Amino acid sequence: MDITSDMIKKLRDKTGAGMMDCKRALESTGGDLDAAVEHLRKKGAAIAQKRSDRSAKEGVIITRVSNNAKTGVVVEVNCETDFVGRSDDFIRFAQAVAEAVETHKPQSLDAIAGLANSGGKKISDLLHDVLAKVGEKVDIRRYQIFEANSGIISAYTHLGNRIGVLVELEGIAAGSPVARDIAMQIAAMNPAVVTRDEVDKSWIEREMDIYRTQAKNEGKPEQIQEKIAQGRLEKFYQEVVLIEQTFIKDPGKTIRDVLKGVSSDQQPAVIRRFQRFHLGEETK
Repeated sequence: MDITSDMIKKLRDKTGAGMMDCKRALESTGGDLDAAVEHLRKKGAAIAQKRSDRSAKEGVIITRVSNNAKTGVVVEVNCETDFVGRSDDFIRFAQAVAEAVETHKPQSLDAIAGLANSGGKKISDLLHDVLAKVGEKVDIRRYQIFEANSGIISAYTHLGNRIGVLVELEGIAAGSPVARDIAMQIAAMNPAVVTRDEVDKSWIEREMDIYRTQAKNEGKPEQIQEKIAQGRLEKFYQEVVLIEQTFIKDPGKTIRDVLKGVSSDQQPAVIRRFQRFHLGEETK
């Protein structure tokens, strides 16, 4: 049968694929629109297979928190170019992945493909759809789920969805600006741990060795080299320990001071844990 421009337009509107791809898909399926959609989805999967060796370091970080603030998720979805990473189709797909992760709480990355979104469509099908539209490798790279028992979860995204943070807090109300401020602090200042007790002893030993050597090389008297090293270790703690960092919105305060400001005798404000994703960063 003849493939008309109206048929091509309908397929383009439905899939977002290129005009020639739509024309060929319709020709291959005898003008059957639904079959052509499936054809393009399969082509999208083929594109992903052919590009499996391509680097997918662009994309977005998506965070979600449940209405009761008891569950939070952060997800990284990658693509090849910033142009696609900023496209509505790609962002909608990433948001669907985050929604499915929040709802179903998968036990592994591989399990995400079989999850359904709120519309009942599988993530694997949505992935094929977005592949057909963007023609790039798309990869669900990693995710994290936080669930709070007695506290809340707060989230923040930064730098155009290139950084995402989850933080679990106690003694702070859901929706409190302090909860958001702490998540923002983590995004901006990239702490390693919540308290200094969590800093690995081998890390401290390495830092102290460096500081002692620095003091020696600077010609400091031997009797004060250890004191100088300890002073520099304190500055190190102020950089990597969240509650000891200077508050980005008030340099006269630390995060510990911020927590004290919203604590009560009955309920101290506490940061239990956090997770920070930076788009494309190397992971262990």
